[in-house]
Amino acid sequence: MSRRSKQVVGAVAAVLGIGVAAWIVVPRGHHGPSAHFNQTLDYLPGVAADIYLPAPSQSPTPTVVLIPGGGWRSSDRRGLAGLAESLAGSGLVVVNATYRAANAGVRFPVPVSDIVCAIDFSADRARAAGFLPGPLIVLGHSSGAHLAALAALNGAHFRNSCPYPPAEPDGLIGLAGPYDISEIPSIAEPLFGATPAAEPEAWHDGNPLNLVGQRTGSAPLAVLLAHGASDQTVPVSFSASFALALQRAGHPVDLTILPGVGHSDIYRPAVIADRALSWIRSLPS
Repeated sequence: MSRRSKQVVGAVAAVLGIGVAAWIVVPRGHHGPSAHFNQTLDYLPGVAADIYLPAPSQSPTPTVVLIPGGGWRSSDRRGLAGLAESLAGSGLVVVNATYRAANAGVRFPVPVSDIVCAIDFSADRARAAGFLPGPLIVLGHSSGAHLAALAALNGAHFRNSCPYPPAEPDGLIGLAGPYDISEIPSIAEPLFGATPAAEPEAWHDGNPLNLVGQRTGSAPLAVLLAHGASDQTVPVSFSASFALALQRAGHPVDLTILPGVGHSDIYRPAVIADRALSWIRSLPS
C-alpha cells in the first residue's frame, strides 16, 4: 500500500471510529464449476445472466447479484463464475449478470439501468425458485463496483423499462471500485462518451459520491468495501474515501484492506468468499 493510501485509510478509520480490517488470505475449498449452476436467461433482450441455486431451504435465503468490471467498456461475467459457485455452495442464491457497456454502443445511464433491472430480476427469480426472501445484495468488482454503487444508492432514479417487480437492495459489496470518477476522467470517459466539461450533469449523476445522500430505499444501505493492499490498478484511497462519504451520509460501512492482494485477485473465492459470507450473514433477514 502506498504512503498516501495508508494515510487516507488511517484518516478514514479515525473519523469512522472503526478499525480497518486487514484480513489474512487463506485458501478455501469450493464446489466444482457447475455444481450449483441452474440456467442462463436473458433478463432483458440480449442481456444475459447466469443463475446459481443452493440447496433448498426453509429459512430466508440471501440473494447476491454479481456485477463484473471491464473498464466501462465491457462486462464479461465469466471471471466471477468461481465466486458465484462458491457463494451458492454456501447457501446463497446467486445471479451473475452482464450488462450493456460502451463496446455495445451504449452510454450512461444505460449500464446502470441494466444493473437495476438485473437486481429486480434476481429477486424475482429467487422467489420463483421457492426461496424465502433474505437480504438482497449487489456485489461489483472494479468498474462494476462503481456501477453497482449507483444502482444500490438510487435505483429508482435509474430504473427504466424493467419487466420485473422493483426490488430494493439491502446491501452493497464493492471490490476494488474506482468510485470517484472525477479523479479519473480520461479512464471513465467511455461510460459517458464525453468529457466532464461536455456533459457535466451526467458526470455528476454518475459519481456515487454525489449520491450517498440520495438513497431511495427505506433504510440506510449496508456496505462492505474490500480492496487489495497491493492493487496497482485502482488505489486503496478510492475505497477509503468512499467509505468516509457513506459513513457521513448515515450508511453503515465495513472497510476491509486485504494484504498482498492485487486488483484481479480480490474476486477470487479464496480471497473474498468467506469475508463476504460472514458480512452477509450478519445482516438482518
